[in-house]
Amino acid sequence: MFSILDKEFIIDKVIYFCLNYIFKNHILIIIKYFFKSLVLISTIYIMLESKKNLIILLNQTNFYKTNNIIKLAIYSHSLNNGGVERNTAILLNYISTIELFEIYLFTDIISNNEYKISNKIKRVIISYKSNYLKRQLLKNKINILIYQFYDKPIIEMLKKIRNLKIILYNHSCFLFWIYTKDRFIFKNVYNEYKKSNYVISIVPFENDFLFKKWGIKSIFMNNFLTYDYNKVIKSDLSSNNILMIGRGSDENKRFYLGIRAMKYILKEIQKSQMIVISDDKDIKYIKKIVKFLNLENNINFVGYSATPEIYFKNASLHIFPTIAEACPMVLSETKIYGIPNILVGIDYVSNIKGGVVIVYDDDPEIIAKYAIKILTNEQYKKTLSKEARKSMKKFNNNILFKKWVELLMAVNNDTYNFYFNKNKLSENESLYILKNQINLLRKRIPRLENINIKDILNFSFIENINYI
Repeated sequence: MFSILDKEFIIDKVIYFCLNYIFKNHILIIIKYFFKSLVLISTIYIMLESKKNLIILLNQTNFYKTNNIIKLAIYSHSLNNGGVERNTAILLNYISTIELFEIYLFTDIISNNEYKISNKIKRVIISYKSNYLKRQLLKNKINILIYQFYDKPIIEMLKKIRNLKIILYNHSCFLFWIYTKDRFIFKNVYNEYKKSNYVISIVPFENDFLFKKWGIKSIFMNNFLTYDYNKVIKSDLSSNNILMIGRGSDENKRFYLGIRAMKYILKEIQKSQMIVISDDKDIKYIKKIVKFLNLENNINFVGYSATPEIYFKNASLHIFPTIAEACPMVLSETKIYGIPNILVGIDYVSNIKGGVVIVYDDDPEIIAKYAIKILTNEQYKKTLSKEARKSMKKFNNNILFKKWVELLMAVNNDTYNFYFNKNKLSENESLYILKNQINLLRKRIPRLENINIKDILNFSFIENINYI
């Protein structure tokens, strides 16, 4: 016997199917009908771009209904400062405003400088290496778990829990795993992704291209914005202050490139200052480089800042030398403040376009050359600033919140589909990015001098990744 929800779903899909095959021209149809006191309003836009390419955007209100509270849990190592943690806190706080959900947050630790979360969220301290996570999931009868880590045994254990739906939230990118020492994680986890029903990617290049080639079913999600575009007063770009932001002790962030670039920048702009915002205490190596280059008077380590806006308002450039990223929140933050950015090789993140200069070389002198051009050419600097701000207008937390709720309801009701996941990149754009990244891989890892596009697109590359 079908439930009311099943009947509504079948009726809507029949309408959707008929419209798809009957109508051939641009048409807007608004359908309003009642089904046992439930109003279903469906707005369907059908755009015929070509004979082979029919794009349908289905925006539905009250499509998914449930009479039961959905118990949702999110796992994160901590809620301490960092892009993943900040994004998690924003998501948690939003979902906690929806009465349909009962929210749990599982973390390994509680620490200082945590992002604030609503008191409606139930916090549980666990150890991801033990069975305590499994016991808590069963004890609290969790329906959906958003898992944000890369541990194959844990993922395999979670998949055995009856009636638990697991969303694997991939905050990384495959390039990171190639460059990092933990390459075995890459191989194991991406094989788990292939066997999973619900995977989230925050990299358009991977979601639209690589994952589809590899047989991974995923949907794309942006990271949230930290600041409201309309409430930010942009930097006036009057200073020669340069920002470098992130975990200074993380070797993949490569702060040393930005610091060495400062040696060349100061030859042209003597009063330039670099502000390093990093919560890491153990950055002795970076400080040794500063001392060796005699840059103590020009590089300021300000530590962790709960209010980095004070630095954003007084900066004219952000140097971001990290070797690989997925969807860097700091890039969005600086761009909202109208700060031009120099990135090294990263051309595949969703927030890349607008106000960004990409350097395809790990040479501090080349980084410095572009930094000097930005800081000394007022018109160029203002143009980049304007482009940076303008590019952030298209990012909207409210739209992303709605997409998350649609996703969670679809997963809960076993009606998971990809109608709201239109590709951001074409295959040609993706191939262009892949070629750039292969050239960088050849430069950075000599053992990969013979790597080619076929190696990457063939999933056996992942199986054989230990040869790197």
